[in-house]
Amino acid sequence: MSSTLTLENVLYEKKGAIAYVTLNRPKVLNALNQKTWENLRAAFEDVRDDPAIRGTILTGAGDKAFIAGADISEVATITAVEAEKSSSYGQEVLNLIENLGKPVIAAVNGFALGGGCEAAMACTIRVAAENAKFGQPEVTLGIIPGGGGTQRLPRLVGKGRALQLILSGEMINAQEAYRIGLVNEIVPVADLISRAEAILNQIFKNAPIAVKYSLEAVNKGLETSVAEGLSLEASLFGICAATEDKKEGTQAFLQKRHANFKGK
Repeated sequence: MSSTLTLENVLYEKKGAIAYVTLNRPKVLNALNQKTWENLRAAFEDVRDDPAIRGTILTGAGDKAFIAGADISEVATITAVEAEKSSSYGQEVLNLIENLGKPVIAAVNGFALGGGCEAAMACTIRVAAENAKFGQPEVTLGIIPGGGGTQRLPRLVGKGRALQLILSGEMINAQEAYRIGLVNEIVPVADLISRAEAILNQIFKNAPIAVKYSLEAVNKGLETSVAEGLSLEASLFGICAATEDKKEGTQAFLQKRHANFKGK
């Protein structure tokens, strides 16, 4: 693995077409302080801008936590103005992840609480280890979710289940998270990264432009009416139809061979 980007709180490595972004503060369960948010932004901006990278795996260092939430020592002394600014910054970083134009797999290897749960929800797909735990415990600290939890959670699991989790501050295990649709799959801890890689490699067999526009159609479509979403879908379908990849994909199908997509 290699990377030219060195970050204080995040390990950032590349192997082939996959970038690996690993929160690296295991002594504090990979808690999110301001520096860590800045490191995440730098890593995902590099992913976005590197044409050789087609997908990313986001995970946490150690065997206890994906991301255990915000760094409470920072939250304890924050002012109202600083809190709003901090919330907006975290939201910007997670919006970057969600709208990267490339798939991001959250490999959840332990606690995903507060900002950790929010980070996982911003990813394209969530794969959980059997020991994973999820929750939005902010109300137990006198605050509310500030990294998109009040918006992404109901979109993923429905309003009722989201409100139960947010208002109770309850922590749920991987099996319950799977049952309510918060995670896509549960795998043994030892298989977590290899399963995330397998999902990405399956996606990589497909046309990169089609993958990018599928992500855009779903993400933007969810924020608008069905009619407007369908209009967007038709426009992006039209753009894809003009690509070399569409010509290659259809010809490969008709000729009964594997397609060789170029992302053009």
